[in-house]
Amino acid sequence: MEYQTKGKVLKKAVVWKELYFYRKSDTIYQLTVEFCHRFLPAYGDRTVDQMVQAARSGKQNIVEGSEDGQTSSEMEIKLLNVARGSLQELRSDYHDYLNTHHLKLWQSDNKRQQQLREFCHSHNDYDAYASFVNKMNDEEMANLMITLCHQTDKMMCSYIEKLEKRFVTEGGIKERMHAARTGYRQQQDALMRAMEIENKQLKEENEALKRKIEELTKLLGNPRMS
Repeated sequence: MEYQTKGKVLKKAVVWKELYFYRKSDTIYQLTVEFCHRFLPAYGDRTVDQMVQAARSGKQNIVEGSEDGQTSSEMEIKLLNVARGSLQELRSDYHDYLNTHHLKLWQSDNKRQQQLREFCHSHNDYDAYASFVNKMNDEEMANLMITLCHQTDKMMCSYIEKLEKRFVTEGGIKERMHAARTGYRQQQDALMRAMEIENKQLKEENEALKRKIEELTKLLGNPRMS
């Protein structure tokens, strides 16, 4: 019974390593470290720390949110939104890099952007990018990172929307614990009522049996019956 009650309260654990948007966020982090190493000064520029930290925050908050989600839907949604905010900040940094270095942001009708978008859509892991990313210049790589950030954010939006709908219908752990307790109490109340009815029936049967015994005793004690 304890296992069943626990199962009703706690959600099934999410394997965050298998989430597509986590895998993309890990790729974003690794590629951001490479971008900063190649195209930004090693010392004296706070942008490097900001970009790396934003990329790391994106993936780490997905991990923490998924871990906490087993017991707190509210915290899971909150941390995933924090992750989204970090990746949006990172995407803005890449936009700023293109602007300040007078490079082009590839538009949706750009053939290279279309090819890039299709590749990113079907590849989540860093290994898929490692073989060619070191050959990219800063404009190409910045557009790659903007595309990855945008796709990851879109995937996370859909995932968070599902979590919010589930929270509305199933509630958080407090609501599920209340439902479990209420169900247990209702089960116990029903059992008590059944036992009371059974006890009443046994008493009535016992009284009826007593009356029959008394009647039989009287009959056996009657001289006419001797």
